[in-house]
Amino acid sequence: MAQEITVAHAERLSRLHAERRPLVLPTVWDVWSARVAVEAGFEALTIGSHPLADARGASDHEGQSFAEVLEAVRPIIAAVDVPVSVDLEAGYGQEPRELVAGLLDAGGVGLNLEDTVHSEGGRVRSTSEHVEYIAGLRAAADDAGVKVWINGRTDLFLHADDAAGVLDEAIERLQALVAAGADSVYPVRIQDADDLIRAVVDAVPAPVNCTAHPVEHNLERFQRLGVGRITFGPLLQAALTDATRSMLTAWR
Repeated sequence: MAQEITVAHAERLSRLHAERRPLVLPTVWDVWSARVAVEAGFEALTIGSHPLADARGASDHEGQSFAEVLEAVRPIIAAVDVPVSVDLEAGYGQEPRELVAGLLDAGGVGLNLEDTVHSEGGRVRSTSEHVEYIAGLRAAADDAGVKVWINGRTDLFLHADDAAGVLDEAIERLQALVAAGADSVYPVRIQDADDLIRAVVDAVPAPVNCTAHPVEHNLERFQRLGVGRITFGPLLQAALTDATRSMLTAWR
C-alpha cells in the first residue's frame, strides 16, 4: 500500500507541474507548517533544507546527516496527504541510488539536488559531475518504478560576483541537467532579476524554479516571466520570524 501511495503521489506531482504554471510549492519544515499549507489549499509541498535545519537547531549546508534528515522529514510527509518534495542539498555524500532509496522509504516523491558540495569545502561540481549525479538519480528512480520529480539546482549565480557573467555557463549546465533527466531546473539567486529569469526560461526546455518571498514578491510577475515553479526556500520561515518577532515585541 505504501508503494502504491508513493507512486500515485509521484504521478500527481508530475501532473501538477503540467497543469499549474507556475506550480507554487510552499516550503515547509515541520508537521505544523505542512498542515497549514495544505489547509490553505496547496496540493503539493517541498521541505527546505535551510528551514528544516533551523527548526531542528542544526546548520544548513549538510549540517545534518542523511539519516537525520530522513528521520526529520518522515513525520512531515506522513502528516499530509499530498505529494512532498525534499531538498537533499548536494546528496550528503550518498550515491544516487542510496539517495533515491532513502527518499522513497520516507515517502518523498521529489527532490532538489544542488551542485555546491558542502562536505568538500563548498566546491561547485563541474557540469559533467552534476550531470552524472542527476543521471544516476533518474536511473535509480526509474529502476524503483517511481517517477521521482528531480529539480536540478545550480548555484553558479549564487557564487558569482557578476551574475550576468555566468549566464551562458549556467544555461549550458541547466540544459545538460534536463538532458540527463532533470524534470525542472533551479538557478538559485535570480529571483529579483527579470532579465536573467527571461534568459533562462527562454533557453531551458523544462520548468524553471524561482525562489520567492511570500510578501515582497507576487505571483503575477513570475507568471508573466514564464516561471514554471515557485518555492520559498528559507524566505517563508524568515517572513514568519519577522511577523512573530513584531507581535511578541508588543508584549515585552
